[in-house]
Amino acid sequence: MSYIGARPTIGNFQVCDAINATATDTFNLTVGGVAISPQSAQHCLVSLNGVLQAPISSYTIVTSTIVFASALTTSDSIDFITVLGDVLDIGAPSDDTVTAASMASTAVTELSAGAGITGGSGTVYRSDVQKLGNIYHTRILIDLTGLASSGSGDIIGKAATANCSIGQITAAINGTVLGGKITCFEAPAGGDPDINLWYADEATGTEDAAVTGLTNQTQMCDSGDFAIGTVVGIPTPPAANKYMYMVTGAATDANYTAGKLLIELFGYV
Repeated sequence: MSYIGARPTIGNFQVCDAINATATDTFNLTVGGVAISPQSAQHCLVSLNGVLQAPISSYTIVTSTIVFASALTTSDSIDFITVLGDVLDIGAPSDDTVTAASMASTAVTELSAGAGITGGSGTVYRSDVQKLGNIYHTRILIDLTGLASSGSGDIIGKAATANCSIGQITAAINGTVLGGKITCFEAPAGGDPDINLWYADEATGTEDAAVTGLTNQTQMCDSGDFAIGTVVGIPTPPAANKYMYMVTGAATDANYTAGKLLIELFGYV
């Protein structure tokens, strides 16, 4: 067949084996003697007695057979049946197999908190990281309910539980972080309302343990007491590969019954 323009180089068009019409409406479809199952009637070109047939109204496909709307006769001629191609299911990638480098520049990824945060009863932790152009925007939304505070300078998390990091910062996911802010949507209650951010080398920090016991710990912000509508800047951004923690600014040994915070970080490529 001739083409206008460039000749197609990709396709899976197949011409079915010749079929001799008989007094029936159903015929087997084969290519090279092997049964073929077109995806649907719309995936076929069928010519009968020199006339192209309309899918569905003139014929249907049932697995590896073609069923005409009415029975043919021996005087009919099935000129050709061409299958236009297969519909392929490429499936979905397995969990944890797509890296950030393989995703589009507008792809959304996320951080992961430790069990000392996500294990709180009633605690909500959600995060996302979006890269738009050359800017990374990291967001962490936390409902403190179910977490605990203790002494001044101690790590906040589920009572007496390790791994209280709220996420690790990496250049591949978050870019080089320049700064950020914390916005309070609901004032903390029960636990200490003075919540500061710190970072350290390890993710294993335990609730009620001093953050200064971690390696290379650094304070990111000094917030003071949060109230609804409070916005606090983060002047000391987390360095690459560090884990972030919420840390009490004053001694309040109690469980949080309320408190909703949005932590935002801004980075660049």
